[in-house]
Amino acid sequence: MYLITVVGNLLIILTIISDANLHTPMYFFLSNLSFVDICFVSTTVPKMLVNIQTKRKSISYADCITQMYFFLIFVELDNFLLAVMAYDRYVAICHPLHYTGIMNRRLCGFLVLVCWIVSVLH
Repeated sequence: MYLITVVGNLLIILTIISDANLHTPMYFFLSNLSFVDICFVSTTVPKMLVNIQTKRKSISYADCITQMYFFLIFVELDNFLLAVMAYDRYVAICHPLHYTGIMNRRLCGFLVLVCWIVSVLH
């Protein structure tokens, strides 16, 4: 399941990068969400798989704190990106004629950057 998740999200990212028709704000946010999902799954599953393989059920305090830190960052980032995607859809539905002017590349990059900063600082 871990490999399916990683490969599936990588395929989404590669498809969006390779097809020029998908270079829109919605797909930009979707590719960022896919990247965050890869990071999110990669914070817990590899350690869990190692523990299952070695039949060891302990984790050091430092490892636990580090894992929890990255886990919480990616959970928050996932939620913030979903909120930004909801805003993108709101603008597309409520202001369709102004959509391309409002949701330009600069604003999309700024929104993703703000999501990262707020997640890390929180």
